[in-house]
Amino acid sequence: MNISIITIGKLKEKYLKQGIDEYLKRLSAYAKLDIIELADEKAPENLSETEMEIVKEKEGERILSKISDDTHVIALAIEGKMKTSEQLAKEIDQLATYGKSKIAIIIGGSLGLSQQVMKRANDTLSFSKMTFPHQLMRLILLEQVYRAFRINRGEPYHK
Repeated sequence: MNISIITIGKLKEKYLKQGIDEYLKRLSAYAKLDIIELADEKAPENLSETEMEIVKEKEGERILSKISDDTHVIALAIEGKMKTSEQLAKEIDQLATYGKSKIAIIIGGSLGLSQQVMKRANDTLSFSKMTFPHQLMRLILLEQVYRAFRINRGEPYHK
């Protein structure tokens, strides 16, 4: 299985990089995983609604340029579907079973995802109704993907 994490913004925090590297190493036994970092759109602090949409559209174009037609897309969004770890594991297993070997999981920038990206998504996922920094979300996401593979293989993992 090929999994791409497509994310807006560069990761700068050393402690998050260390955690992400650890999960990338662990996941290498289960799947080919790539993290695609895309530039965030520079914008002033106080944006109008129209300016926010323009920023999301530009970031969305960058995201969509990295997704092939045969890729199953999961968009992370606060309004997405909340799932248990077991439900996410089952979804990943079913995708593999039914020939969907390419998965892209999208983490948007600070303003969220464009309507075009949301339309392209085959599914949405929410980890919480709370807002998390998208850099931290990478680490949380990788941990859950790792957990999903462990669950699917019947391997032990703490609950």
